Formats: sequence, C-alpha cells, structure tokens
Amino acid sequence: MTRMPSYFISHGGGPWPWIDDMRAAFAPLEASLAAIPAALPEQPRAILMVSGHWEAREARVMHAERPPMVYDYGGFPAHTYEITYPAPGAPRLAERAAALIEAAGLAVTVDETRGFDHGAFVPAFVMYPDADVPMFQVSLMESYDPEDHFRLGRALAPLRDEGVLILGSGLSYHNLRLFGPGARGPSEAFDAWLDTALALDPAARTAALLDWESAPEARTCHAREDHLVPLFVALGAAEETGATRVYHQEMIFGGVTASSWRFD
Repeated sequence: MTRMPSYFISHGGGPWPWIDDMRAAFAPLEASLAAIPAALPEQPRAILMVSGHWEAREARVMHAERPPMVYDYGGFPAHTYEITYPAPGAPRLAERAAALIEAAGLAVTVDETRGFDHGAFVPAFVMYPDADVPMFQVSLMESYDPEDHFRLGRALAPLRDEGVLILGSGLSYHNLRLFGPGARGPSEAFDAWLDTALALDPAARTAALLDWESAPEARTCHAREDHLVPLFVALGAAEETGATRVYHQEMIFGGVTASSWRFD
C-alpha cells in the first residue's frame, strides 16, 4: 500500500460536534478534519489513534473487535453520553503494533476492554462519519517522557507502509484553568514556537521538541503535557519528513490559539 502520512491534530473540546454553539466555534477545526480523507493517498486500512485521554504506566494497545465508548468528559448535555461511534476495532493490526513496540524495547500490554475516548471518536466522526474505517488506540505512557514517546512513534512507523493512518490527538494548547483573554498571549507564543520548531530540519526539530519545556510559555500552555505528548508519537512515526500546518485558529473561546500539523 502507499505510505500514509501521520498527523498531530488538535481535537477541540469535549463532544463539540454534537453541541451547536461549540460546533460553530470549532468550524475551522471541523473543516480541517473533514478534509483529511481526501488528502490521503487512499482510504486507510485502519486508523491508529494516540489520544491525550488514555495513559498507562506502559504502552497499552486496544485489542477489542468492537470497542465500546468512553465518555471521559463531564458537565455536557445528556445526549452527549449516548453518542455511539461504531467503527470496528483492528485486533490483528493491534497485535502487529504491540509486537513492534515490544521489539523497540518498550513495555507493552494488549488491552481487551478499552473503548474509544473522545480524543479518538470526536475527530474520527468528523473525518469518517459513517464509521467505515477500523480504528484502534495506543495509550500514552504516564511518564510523558518525550524520548520514550519518540521511540514509541519510531516503533509504529512501519505501519504507515501497511495502510495505517497514525494520528496523535491532543491540543497544541491545553490549560483548562486559563481560557478567554488570558490565554491569548501564552497560546500565541507557544503556537508560534511550535510552528517554527516543526519547520526545522529533522534532527534540529527532534532536538527542539525534546526540549519543549524551554519554549515560550510552555508550562503555561501545558501545565500537564498529556495533550502535547501525542505530537511526539506522531512525529516519531514520520521523523525524517516535512511538516505542514493544516489547521490554525485564533481567539477560540475568546483567546486560545491552536493548530494541527501533517507529517509526510
């Protein structure tokens, strides 16, 4: 099959496609996600989603044939807890991913019960609303260690040649205590740094991302870096390629700047 790109996508807030005012606020994000299928060389054999909403001590790989739903958000309308995204899992590819991770010297466990969290089913719904592309997830490691997550991405890289679309799903800005006007300066500064760093040659780019805490406003934007770490995996899976920003939005909720990138 043709080699697939990888992506780091900002997935928005909660179950936004099912809430009218939030969906309007994220219209540019929706357009960018909806455009991904047509930008691929062919329909993926499966999506491998690395979401900022699943972490474990070791890398865990979703193995269910029919993954359930995980409503890992709170305070939203009742109907958002009845959403279903019935994409099949990909257990054989999950086994392949687990073998690659183990061969890279990282601890890994196959998980039979894990379901789709909203970092996975929200962007997948926008991209493939008919749920006709199999999907499975690989967790973050709770250490958040950048080098280990680059190693995880490098381990998964061969799947790009096997028809698997690797998506790191998080947010380029994620500080739940700082939205509105107070987020404007920090999110603009960190987003600009990310875009500059990702445009560097591969070796310099990797070095910059490994030292991400030195970036302007890094810890203001990511006091807890669960939504940034998927970037390391997506980039590790396509480390020698170019980066293209495919989504950029300013003044979300009155202040936040966020972006997404494609690697190929």
